[in-house]
Amino acid sequence: MDDQSISHTRWKCQYHIVFIPKYRRKVMYGKVRTDVREIIKTLCRYKKVEIIEGAVCVDHVHLCVSIPLKIAISEFMGYLKGKSALMIFDKHPELGNKFKRDFWARGYYVSTIGNVDEATIRNYIKEQEEESYKESRSLK
Repeated sequence: MDDQSISHTRWKCQYHIVFIPKYRRKVMYGKVRTDVREIIKTLCRYKKVEIIEGAVCVDHVHLCVSIPLKIAISEFMGYLKGKSALMIFDKHPELGNKFKRDFWARGYYVSTIGNVDEATIRNYIKEQEEESYKESRSLK
């Protein structure tokens, strides 16, 4: 991917992000998994965040993203987890509690992609997705 630019600045800010559902529940399979994937794509598109690679696993999400300079990673994650939780509960009210609307756990893991090349991160995410797919098939 080429460096991106705005006005007088060129940048390449890529991050590897991992986040989990509350209590690491194994809830993301079937229709929920498909909906979570589409919701994340939509929200990233709204913020002009490019998804380089991503995987929705049974109990966590991996993203390799390029985030514009003007958006802080903490701001983006607050937006992504907050809005996606609301959208998930709209489509799947059975996942929520009558009083609590928590879907994602509070924290997340993030690292900049610099010491490891992009291909290594992509391969790691694909392997995670394949493992998760095997696990979800064995749950049936």
